[in-house]
Order: sequence, then C-alpha cells, then structure tokens
Amino acid sequence: MPSLFRFLVIAGVLAGLVYIGIFALANFVKYQPREITVTIPPDRFVKQQP
Repeated sequence: MPSLFRFLVIAGVLAGLVYIGIFALANFVKYQPREITVTIPPDRFVKQQP
C-alpha cells in the first residue's frame, strides 16, 4: 500500500506542475498579432476532372 500512495503523490505533483506550466504559458506570455498574406496560385481553384 505505501508504494501505491507514493505513486499517487508523485503523479499528483507531476500533474500539478504540468497544470501550473500551462497556466503560466496561457497568462504570462504575450504575443504580438501580425498580418499574414498568402498567395494561392490560380490553378488551385480549377476543379480537376477525373
């Protein structure tokens, strides 16, 4: 039984660290939005006949 308890504690601590990491990335990392222009060649619009 002690090994099961130790496993659950370690799994809980690791899950907490992952949660804290995701929370920190979501709230403290600021991104700068920018405009992206993608040119699509006209032949991509033509439907291919089988």
